[in-house]
Amino acid sequence: MEQLTQKKKVTIMIALMAAMFFAAINQTIVSTAMPRIIAILGGIEYYTWVITIYMLTSTIATVLVGKLSDIYGRKPFLLVGIVFFIIGAFLCGTSTSVFQLITYRGIQGLGGGILMSATVTAVGDLFAPRERAKWTGIMMAVFGFSSVIGPTLGGFMVDHIAWKWIFWIFLPLGLVAFGMIWSMFPKTARKTTESIDYAGSLLLSLMLVALLLGFSWAGTKYAWASPQIISMFAAAFVLLVILLLVERKAKSPVLPLSMFKNSIVTISNSIGFLMNAGMMGAMMYLPFFVQGVLGISPTYSGFVNMPMSIAMIFLSTLSGRWISKSGKYKRFAIAGMPFMVVGMLMMAFMNNVGVAVAAMIVFGIGLGISMPVFTLTVQNAVAPTQLGVATATATLFRNLGGTIGIAVMGTVMNSTMSSKLEAAVKAGEGPDLSQVDAETAQNLSSFLNPQMLLDQPKLKELHATLPEQIQPLFTHIIEMVREVLSESLTVVFLFGMSLLIVAFVLVFFLKEIPLRSANDAKAKASPEAAEQLKKEPALN
Repeated sequence: MEQLTQKKKVTIMIALMAAMFFAAINQTIVSTAMPRIIAILGGIEYYTWVITIYMLTSTIATVLVGKLSDIYGRKPFLLVGIVFFIIGAFLCGTSTSVFQLITYRGIQGLGGGILMSATVTAVGDLFAPRERAKWTGIMMAVFGFSSVIGPTLGGFMVDHIAWKWIFWIFLPLGLVAFGMIWSMFPKTARKTTESIDYAGSLLLSLMLVALLLGFSWAGTKYAWASPQIISMFAAAFVLLVILLLVERKAKSPVLPLSMFKNSIVTISNSIGFLMNAGMMGAMMYLPFFVQGVLGISPTYSGFVNMPMSIAMIFLSTLSGRWISKSGKYKRFAIAGMPFMVVGMLMMAFMNNVGVAVAAMIVFGIGLGISMPVFTLTVQNAVAPTQLGVATATATLFRNLGGTIGIAVMGTVMNSTMSSKLEAAVKAGEGPDLSQVDAETAQNLSSFLNPQMLLDQPKLKELHATLPEQIQPLFTHIIEMVREVLSESLTVVFLFGMSLLIVAFVLVFFLKEIPLRSANDAKAKASPEAAEQLKKEPALN
């Protein structure tokens, strides 16, 4: 990359932040509105595919673009990512069926994966690791800001205007980001000596598809022990073995196995995997407590998540500056992880909305302090020629952590609820249904379903339509189910806390090497990257 002035770098960073915000806000604004959109289009049974397809295409794109951008430079992929995302978002707004929406979300996912990978890696191109820490924190703050305003804005829009505008409202920002990157981001000469690993790319893509589908469907669409899920995991394992054999002989592997001999890369990616699994548990299952146990409406429950995002924005910006100033990173991981553990512990035993908000603030503080660290450690530990693939691999592990964490926690919650409901009924904690006829007893038994608690208006409507003598029995059932859901979520959050404790322990095994500055990029690197760094100019 050509030599750039600090002013030029800052200008380019503004363009990159615009691109990241464009991708992030389009994701978060859709999250609260998607159930209503699916209800309008029909096909509620395919709802999970709308989420799964985006996750699949974005994860695959993230990994593949990492290596390709090392060869061709970041600029083409930043531009291509914006184009795919704009096309996908525009088409989503034109959908007339759930199948069209699924297809177009897949296109949008390709753009999102390319953008996220290329944007984070481009920061590494512009700044040496020590200066990079500050900008990484700011980029995390941009992502956090979108998670603050996106869900609230999406909920408001779907209530007041046509849903297609949720996909279209920020398209002009995408065009602005495209123009800024086109004109401001410097070109990089292609590395003609590098070849493309087509076999490795195909095998990696197929392996990820099998693995992510297996974890996405397990416990929801199919049982964990079903032939469909077992075959998915078996296929993923076989493809992984073949991939490892191919990558060992590839001239320019899409997933360099030598990179995993670097202990900093391996431990950082393991921590990122566990952190994201715990974080997704907090974000996905807290609404179950707020809406199901406390009975708060979805609109107001969104505000409970907001303190976490605000705390994350503030602390990620500050921690990035602190890391940049000190050149040290391990102390911030050690300081941040206990906040996440304590926050998850508070969630396990919360009993009112005040404790829930406090738990999210504590969790957000830990997330903000720790989040900028682990991509930075990976980038600092590898040679500049591997910057793209190393960043993409770190993103891959976080995505896998989130996906697998959600699936496993969902299974934990469902199995715990089933066993606790069965135990409560056997223990005689349920209402005495012997005083009503068999048909009424059967109807009341159908309410032993925690999903009922997530639709409070329907619950009130059901209660009002029941005969007066039946209403106390109905209330008794709902209160029992509410208690079971609360106890089950306690188990889920404790499980998430255990993952974070393991991640915290791993931090102590993370080797710390000083963050390189623009002036000593060759002097200080991990032993694994040092030889390569001697041959290459510092990127500044």
